[in-house]
Order: sequence, then C-alpha cells, then structure tokens
Amino acid sequence: MYLTMFLSSVGFSIVIMSVWPYLQKIDPTADASFLGWIIASYSIGQMVASPLFGVWSNYRPRREPLVVSTTISVAANCLYAYVHLPHSHNKYYMLTARALVGFGAGNVAVVRSYIAGATSLKERTSAMANTSACQAVGFILGPESGGLDQDAEGNIDHVAVVAINVLFFVILFVFAVFETIATPLTMDMYSWTRKEAVFYNGIILSVVGIESVIVFMVVKTLSKKTGERAILHGGLLVVLVGFFILLPWGKKLPNIQWQEIKNNSIPRATSTEMLMPFWSLQALQLPSNHTAEPVGCPITQSWCLNTPMIYLAQYITSDILIGLGYPVCNVMSYTLYSKILGPKPQGVYMGWLTASGSGARILGPVFVSQIYTHLGPRWAFSLICGVVVVSLLLLEIVYKRLIAFSVRYGRMQEENC
Repeated sequence: MYLTMFLSSVGFSIVIMSVWPYLQKIDPTADASFLGWIIASYSIGQMVASPLFGVWSNYRPRREPLVVSTTISVAANCLYAYVHLPHSHNKYYMLTARALVGFGAGNVAVVRSYIAGATSLKERTSAMANTSACQAVGFILGPESGGLDQDAEGNIDHVAVVAINVLFFVILFVFAVFETIATPLTMDMYSWTRKEAVFYNGIILSVVGIESVIVFMVVKTLSKKTGERAILHGGLLVVLVGFFILLPWGKKLPNIQWQEIKNNSIPRATSTEMLMPFWSLQALQLPSNHTAEPVGCPITQSWCLNTPMIYLAQYITSDILIGLGYPVCNVMSYTLYSKILGPKPQGVYMGWLTASGSGARILGPVFVSQIYTHLGPRWAFSLICGVVVVSLLLLEIVYKRLIAFSVRYGRMQEENC
C-alpha cells in the first residue's frame, strides 16, 4: 500500500508543474481558464472513481480495484505523453488523459481503507503518517452500502463525519489553488520563461516535499502528546498565514508583457495606461523579435497595470508555510476520520472522503484560474484566507465531537485528542 501511494504521487507530481507550458505548446488556442479545467479534470476522475473503488473493495478482494486502477493509470499516462501528435483539438485530448489519470488515482480510497482495517487504534496515526510520507517522497522524486451507517455496539457520529469531510474539502481546495497558480503566478510576477517556471517551481516543490516528510515524522510523535485535533487546528492556522503573506502590498508593479496584436492594430489605451508616466512604460517587455518568448504579466490581464508584484521572498515564505501546514492537516484529518468511524469496514466512507477531496481539486483550479485571471492575486488570495477562517470556525464548533469511536462509547479513555 505504501508503494501504491508512492507511485501514484510520483505520477501526479512529475506532470503538474509542466501542464501549463505543455498545454501552451501543443495547443496555442488554450488559455489560463482552460488550464483550470485541465487541472480539475484529474480530480473529476478521482471523485467519480473513489466511491466506486471503495464499494468494490468492501465486497471483493482489494487487489481487483488496485489492478484495474493501475492499468487505467498506465494507459492514461501513455495518452498524455502523445497528446501532441494529433493535428487538432489537442487540448481536449489532454483533458481526457488527465481525467483518466485521476480516475485511476481513485485507488487512494482502497489504500487508506485497507490501512484503517489492518491497524489497531494506537497504530493508526503512525500508519497514516507513513502513508502520507510515502506520498510526499513521491512528490520529491516526481518533478522533477448502507450497513456501515449503524454499528452493533453504537452509532457513528455523522456530524463529526460530515465536519471532517468539509474540513478535508477545504484542505485539498487550498492546496489545489496553491499547485495550480504556482507556475502562472511566477511567470507573471518574475518574468520567468516557461522553462524557468517549470524548473524553479519543480525545485521548490521538491524542497516542500522534503519538508513534508520531516513534518510527517515529527507529527507521529507530537500527536501522542497534543492529540490530532490540536495539530489539525495548528496546521490550518499555518496555512492561513501562508496565504495571507501572498497578498500584494508594495508599490512596485510587475513587468508588463506587451503581446503582439493581430492585423497590426494598436489596442485602445485604458485610462490607467494614459496616466502612466513615461519612465513606467520602460516596464513593458517588448520582445526584440517575433520569435522570442514574451515574458511578464500579460497586458490582457488588466490588474497587471495596478496590482503590486508579489516579491520572491513572499512567495518562498508562503511555500514553506503551506508546505508545513498542508501535510499536517492532511494526515490529521485522515487519522481523525478513521478513528471516528470505528472498527467496521471503512471503504465506502473513505471513498466519500476521497471524493470530497477530489471535489476540492475540481473547484480549486477552476476557482483560482478564473479569479486570478480576471481580478488578480489580491482577490484570489483574500478569498482563500476567508475560506480557511470559516474552516477554523467550523473546527471550533465540532471540536469536542472529533473523538475516536471507542472513546465516544466509553470503551477506552481519551488520550490527548
């Protein structure tokens, strides 16, 4: 199961940072909005597949859905590798390929339900942390039915179940935003070329992966002293600070990318451009020849003309904080969820948890690509901060209910939950 998680993570991370440059190269008609759908298609496939594989694993040997899902992943990745060959509609082939890869990745529900069933309550946190650590190592090496509702000895706390699903949705939502916006943001803010953006963000993602492995190891020990709920609370706070730091606040504007206009027509100047002093026009990146790759913030994004740039130190600090908070929230939510569900088979419930995360990966890329393109980073990251604040309030409301099934029914004393 650890190996399955590792390979799934490698297959995802080896692609994610290069999707945008690859898409631009194979189909010039694709824009940043379509990028959001490309990223989201992975999660659409995973959201559909996770409950199906979860139910399958409850009634049949788990190796069956694992073999089928792996076969689908291999075929889908082969398709992705050759989407540049067709003479037209290449972006739709890429969309299909990523959706099928996501469908294959629905086996995560099978992996986690097996681990939940194969470990004792005391072993659960450590096993879940090891699983997430294998997932993080993959990120380093890549860039680069109803019977479950009632238990013979007690009922599952469905309020707690729903709350964890919502929190997990938020956790995956904000991370999907982070991984989707990284390449376009750095290309706009720092005038990086496609190659530079893929290379530098690949390095950053690898460092964040190393950081995540260390965090998983520390969390295994720390959770025994403080409990999973407190660590989840702290992780969400760290993520909130990470996105708050990304808010533009200075006076320096990003370099503007002056795009060539068809039919040699000159674009109508906006009132903002008319007010720009002569020396500010030097920020416009005018390519010396038509074959040079244009860099900078596209002038078609009107916010580029009045939104301060996000300094590189801000971006790196945010990466470090999100890389610290996300793995903590991820493993704690899975651990709490499995403990709340109790001793019964958890395939269906784990399938729904994975599906909620997949839903977040659908909405996250679409949300950020639309808001970022039309309103800019200030609106995008402010709204993300608002979402995290709401999730913290939800956690406070249900905090006392997020306890293990055996603790709830008095068969075991609560230990630092």
